[in-house]
Amino acid sequence: MRIWLPYPLLSIALLIIWVLLNQSVAPGTLVMGTILATGLSWVTLKLSPVRSHPHRILLILRFGFAVALDVIRSNLAVVGVILRGRRRPPSSGFLTVDIDLEDENALALLACVMTATPGTAWLEYDRGRKSLLFHVLDMENEDVWLDTVKRYEAALKEIFG
Repeated sequence: MRIWLPYPLLSIALLIIWVLLNQSVAPGTLVMGTILATGLSWVTLKLSPVRSHPHRILLILRFGFAVALDVIRSNLAVVGVILRGRRRPPSSGFLTVDIDLEDENALALLACVMTATPGTAWLEYDRGRKSLLFHVLDMENEDVWLDTVKRYEAALKEIFG
């Protein structure tokens, strides 16, 4: 069974997503979705993702709560930027932060958090210099953003460490 479907749950999830995107359960849609889901699960075999073992469930919950609060704060800040409009345009910019995360899954989670936070976008991670480049919509206080990334980094080190 593993030969045909190396990751059966991934294949099923991809098929469901395909059907939802096409908004149809016609036979052609199901056949095409099955072919894509199976093919993509074979492709993921070549990726051989690194397995991480997160620790401290309470810390994970605290991290999630902190991220949720930061997302709410950032939403409010973006609303402020939109409402003040032309009176005071946002001071967008790029920030480079040196980070010391080694775990690829922790880096991926940090990328998701930074990109999901309104007003920020993860752009690049340089492995050689161990630096993260991201864009901030309104960079009134650069130190706040640097402290936020460092806070996330410290929490992810504890979770994945």
